[in-house]
Amino acid sequence: MRRGELRVYLGAAPGVGKTYAMLAEGRRRAARGTDVVVAFAEPHGRALTAALLEGLECVPRRRAVYRGAEFTEMDVDAVLARAPEVALVDELAHTNVPGGANAKRWQDVERLLDAGIDVVSTLNVQHLESLNDVVEEITGVAQRETVPDEVVRRAAQVELVDMAPEALRRRMAHGNVYPPEKVDAALSNYFRVGNLTALRELALLWLAEKVDEQLGRYRAEHGIAGTWEARERVVVAVTGGPENETLVRRAARIAARSKGADLLAVHVVPAGGRSGVPAGLRAAVEGLGGTFHQVVGDDVPRALIDFARAVNATQLVLGASRRRPAARLLRPGVGAGTTALSGSIDVHIVNHGQARRRTRGARRRPPGVSWARRAGAFALAAAGLPAMTAGLARVRDDVSLPGDILLFLAAVVGIALLGGMWPALVSAVAAFLLLNWYFTPPYHRWTIAESDNLLALAVFVLVGVAVSAVVDHSARRSRRAAELGAEAEVLFTLAGNVLRGEHALDVLLSRLRETFGLVSVTLLERADERWQVVATSGGRPCTVPEEADTAVPAGEGLVLALRGRTLPAADRRVLEAFTAQAAAALRHRRLAAEAERAGPLEAADRMRTALLNAVSHDLRTPLAGAKAAVESLRNTGIDWTPEERAELADTANESLERLDRLIANLLDMSRLEAGALGMFTQPLALDEIVPRALDDLGPRARRDVAVEIPPGLPEIQADPALLERVLVNLVGNALRYSPPGRPVLVSAGAIRDRVELRIADRGPGIPAAERDRVFRPFQRLDDRGGHGGVGLGLALARGLTEAMGGEVVPEDTPGGGLTMIVVLPVAENGPP
Repeated sequence: MRRGELRVYLGAAPGVGKTYAMLAEGRRRAARGTDVVVAFAEPHGRALTAALLEGLECVPRRRAVYRGAEFTEMDVDAVLARAPEVALVDELAHTNVPGGANAKRWQDVERLLDAGIDVVSTLNVQHLESLNDVVEEITGVAQRETVPDEVVRRAAQVELVDMAPEALRRRMAHGNVYPPEKVDAALSNYFRVGNLTALRELALLWLAEKVDEQLGRYRAEHGIAGTWEARERVVVAVTGGPENETLVRRAARIAARSKGADLLAVHVVPAGGRSGVPAGLRAAVEGLGGTFHQVVGDDVPRALIDFARAVNATQLVLGASRRRPAARLLRPGVGAGTTALSGSIDVHIVNHGQARRRTRGARRRPPGVSWARRAGAFALAAAGLPAMTAGLARVRDDVSLPGDILLFLAAVVGIALLGGMWPALVSAVAAFLLLNWYFTPPYHRWTIAESDNLLALAVFVLVGVAVSAVVDHSARRSRRAAELGAEAEVLFTLAGNVLRGEHALDVLLSRLRETFGLVSVTLLERADERWQVVATSGGRPCTVPEEADTAVPAGEGLVLALRGRTLPAADRRVLEAFTAQAAAALRHRRLAAEAERAGPLEAADRMRTALLNAVSHDLRTPLAGAKAAVESLRNTGIDWTPEERAELADTANESLERLDRLIANLLDMSRLEAGALGMFTQPLALDEIVPRALDDLGPRARRDVAVEIPPGLPEIQADPALLERVLVNLVGNALRYSPPGRPVLVSAGAIRDRVELRIADRGPGIPAAERDRVFRPFQRLDDRGGHGGVGLGLALARGLTEAMGGEVVPEDTPGGGLTMIVVLPVAENGPP
């Protein structure tokens, strides 16, 4: 069964028209004959949006009861049973009411996609997990409902539903988004022009990154090597020289001229090139907002251009040559070679203080004998030996044979130094023949009259061969040393990535692909006689090892499949290092997942142990009191007066109420610690919640608690039942320690985007050094005070408040005592 495709309408803020666009798309598909159903849609009272629902089949919603209130949710099972071609699902980031199969609606959507149903959904940019903290910093409102970015990135299509901030504000002013009573508050808070502009930019930039990923995959799959200037990307080539900082800063300035441009620093490790870049260079690049990359290549200009084209770069920054003009006449250098290959990529040659200046202390290592040097040596032998013969033939009477032999030997040694063994052997044989023909009596005959001359020529050939062998051996050792140095640099970079925590599979595979210039790198795992893609980087991944150009075993049932080119055996060591690290990263990820699953179990076990300890002491006291009172009432042998019976009944009732509160606190703390506490936040008014909490505390709370909540206080975003429990614990704690005749004061006020509820008592207070300890479970500072309890009230109050997005802060009450401040966010102006 094929997996369904997800299409997401992304908006910058509520009210831009996402639901309208989703329903319009559903109507268009239905008109074309597609089987479309509305799995969930929320028109929010907007007439135009509601009108689009007419004529579309709507799957009945599932009804759920939570804390005495009834809610409706998408019925996933009903949609699966209906099995449409396309399902319309509104509000992808919605949190489901506890009790369903999944906590989040995007998880419900994943079930539909797995069943082969295409899904069209909606999402606001503030609900993307990676942007959650950024949105909170901009708007001051924390978003509790988020969707992992990867879920949206996997969507087949993401379409932006855009609207100018001024136009959206006009829609709100006309009553097309929220009811009239909420418009003024929304326009002056969340929907300010600055907020909407920033959210709009975030949505555009996030979508641009996804589009860029799609463009990269398309170019890789279709083998497009040319540069498409869809987005500015500046690549700067860095070396081991001191000019790196100048080049990186210049490239950063070039990138800064284009909004949203990327900066990439690349270091090419050639087989016979320089080694090493300063350790702080990566940090400097990342500090300027760029990324550091390293690739291996014998041809530095070609490697730079290949990397630039692979990342679709538009500009390439190079440093001016440090070679002398005479050296540049023989070899044009990296800058000239890169410019000749650049094509449509703009190349910037940046001058710097180190140009034409050799690095002090640098030692020139003998380069390996390349084909170009061998060709030059053969050409020198073909032209130089005849020219030398012609010149010496004219002065044959003035120069003896030993002199001629030494001159030819010098020529052969020079050719050996330039081209290695084979050019030296050829030139030695040629020189031997020339000396025999032109300079050894009898002339112009292939004979040697004197034995001394024969010995001299034989020694000449042996010396030429020996010198050429030594040069060739030295060149091979030099090349091997350079190759090992390049491998060491790549392994050093890999080890640095691991130490910095960059051990995620995606990062490792991306580094491997960049290092060897591959099209794609895929980690495959064999399970149930089938190959599965565990992680991939680049273009079209390999689905089986047979599709790869190079396949390397990575452990039991694991294979690293490389597509793009066949890697030589010389690269095997580095490749195996990457492979081992990729397998280790996979194991680490799975162990981390197991540890994450085991964490709640361990916490629950610790909590159960603490509960048993608490039961053994504190819970037995109210239970014993209630049992004694009930048994006394049941004793028929004692004639209790009505007042005594009432007192015993009150004692039993008080003990049972205390026991009930303790058990409720223990259960809530257990759920909180295990991460299983159900929560459903909604806009609340404090003047409704505070009286209910005081009623739960009984007559003393109504008598000894003063409430000062000003009118017009904004609503808060909280769970009503949990907030009531928080207030019961905090006010009850304040009453417990307040002396008679000194009432507890409950007051509230609004500060920017939050509301502060203050519970102030006149008790002994808590020393500043002990304030953190009182919030730990099963901790009491007054075990001898006779107040009872298992020490959970404050811990539970803080835990529940933080679960709702707030905090509890203790401070001194002016004049003596303790004030507990409950800080909660102002209710969201838009729909969740």
